[in-house]
Amino acid sequence: MSVLTRKPLMYRVSRQTGSHRILRSDSYPQLLFSYHDGVTLPPGAVRKILVKDVGLDTEAALRLLQ
Repeated sequence: MSVLTRKPLMYRVSRQTGSHRILRSDSYPQLLFSYHDGVTLPPGAVRKILVKDVGLDTEAALRLLQ
């Protein structure tokens, strides 16, 4: 989740119920997902979140992860 809080995304937790979190950003779409502390997301899930859910192109997503 830390990559979502970095610039330029700047997501913040808007609401949380149990492990379900709603993240909001001023410039990107709202995200809702189940988050478990200490669990590492597989690379495919990170790519899906950044490309399909947030709307970044593949190149921009890779730059955020570096």
